[in-house]
Amino acid sequence: MTMKTLSGPAAIAALPRNRLLGEFSLWSADLANMERDLKRIEPHVDLHHIDVADARFTPGFLFFPDLVKRIARLTARPIHVHLMVEAEIVEEQTRQFIETGADLISVHAENGEAGLRAVRLAHELGAEAGVVLRLETPVAAVTPYLPEVAFVTLLGTSIGVKGQSLSDQACPRLIEARTLMRQAGREADIILAADGGIRHETVPRLRAAGAETVVLGSLAFGDPDLAQRMAWLHGLKVAAL
Repeated sequence: MTMKTLSGPAAIAALPRNRLLGEFSLWSADLANMERDLKRIEPHVDLHHIDVADARFTPGFLFFPDLVKRIARLTARPIHVHLMVEAEIVEEQTRQFIETGADLISVHAENGEAGLRAVRLAHELGAEAGVVLRLETPVAAVTPYLPEVAFVTLLGTSIGVKGQSLSDQACPRLIEARTLMRQAGREADIILAADGGIRHETVPRLRAAGAETVVLGSLAFGDPDLAQRMAWLHGLKVAAL
C-alpha cells in the first residue's frame, strides 16, 4: 500500500503551476494489468484522471468506486474523478468516490443546481472540486462554479468517445474560459484543463491557448519513452494572452 503525504485540497494546491501538468487517463491503461501500469507511470504522472460514466449522460459505463479504492492504495499521486453522470445521481456519486479515495471530483456544469450542490458536498467531505463542460455547451456555463472550484476542464471532443480529432473550437474556448476566470478574480486559483483530442500535434496548441493540464491517454501510455515524453510536455509554453 502506498501512503499519500497530501490528500484532497492540499494535494491539488501542491500541484506545480510553472509548467504543463501531466494528467493521465486510466481509461487508456491496460485494464487487465492496472497495477503494472500504475507502477510504470508513477514517477511521471502529476495526477490520475478517472472517468466515470452512467451510460445515460454519456455512452457506456466507466469505472466504479471499488476500483478507485484499489487504485488509491497503489499510488501517492492525487486522483481526479470526472463524473459523467445525470444530475439525479451526481451528489451520491460524489460521496461514493470521495469515500473510496478521490482527491478531486469534477462535475458537469450541465448538471445545473445539482452540480453546484455536489461541489459543496465535495468540500464538506474534505475533497477538492472542479467543473467540466461538454463541447457543445457555452463556456459561460462555468460562471456560477468559478467561486467554488479549483479545476475547470473543457472537453475538446464529443463526450465519452475515444479517438476523435480535436475540435477547432477547443483553443478559442480555453481562451474564453481564462477570460472568465480572470474576470471572477480566480485565475491564479483555478487550473484550466483540456480533455479530448490530445495528440502530439494538438498539445502545443492547447498549451499556447492557456491549458495548464492535458488529459493524456494513448500519448502517454503508448509511448515507450515516457520520461522523454514528459520532458517534452513540461517544456511547452503558454502564448501571451
